[in-house]
Amino acid sequence: MVDLDVLSIDRHDGYATLWLDRPEARNAMGPAFWDELPRAMAELSADDGVRAVVVAAKGPHFSVGLDLKALSEMIPSATPGGGNGAGRPSMAARATAARAGILRMQQSVTAVADCPKPVVAAVHGYCIGGGVDVISACDIRLASAEAVFSVRETKVAIVADLGSLQRLPRIIGAGHVAELAFTGKDIDAGRARDIGLVNDVLADRDALYEAAHALAGEIAANSPLAVQGTKAVLRACADRSVAEGLDYVATWNAGVLQSEDLVEAMSAFLEKRPPEFRGR
Repeated sequence: MVDLDVLSIDRHDGYATLWLDRPEARNAMGPAFWDELPRAMAELSADDGVRAVVVAAKGPHFSVGLDLKALSEMIPSATPGGGNGAGRPSMAARATAARAGILRMQQSVTAVADCPKPVVAAVHGYCIGGGVDVISACDIRLASAEAVFSVRETKVAIVADLGSLQRLPRIIGAGHVAELAFTGKDIDAGRARDIGLVNDVLADRDALYEAAHALAGEIAANSPLAVQGTKAVLRACADRSVAEGLDYVATWNAGVLQSEDLVEAMSAFLEKRPPEFRGR
């Protein structure tokens, strides 16, 4: 199992919970987070016993976003100072290093989107900046009633660069993204539900976790071949025409329709019992 410091993993029957586990810092995202997130997602992606993933957070908040105190470590030369004096890197060298740092963090978030299993975000408290980047890479989002969301980057004089501006327009629409990103305003869970950022709002954190785990369990009860195939087809068809998407899924199902899970589904139906899918 992967060694983690600011994240932790709980495994359940058929699914797993990936916890943001730095509650003393309100789950601010520092260097360790960006290193551990892709490693944790890789482990869960490769685990056949995990058919769905819940991303949740310990402590009072989901995440307050990027750890600004550690910014210079994550993105070299992102802090003021420097120059072209003796022994100092040139502006071009500093820009190249900064770009590489941003790309590393982007790849960490993309590891969530690339997980072949459905990923459910369970959001409570603050979900700011990088927190929104992470949940926008998830497939489904739930929130507790006190959750607060903010694409906050313009308020700290930067452009959001870890995925929100690219993924949110497909979730909530361009107009809502523009409003949130230009203003950096906070929105509550009710507004988040109204614009489609979250699927549902639960009364409190306990109800949120119960709902997220129930949803993950419901997903895990289905054929993993079919669920993961559905996620792959949805993703592949996002940039295709309807005709191209239909052709793609026909090719996909030409192989998957030969699965043992399909035989089990038909047998269970005829025998009037719940199916037991094995992902074969």
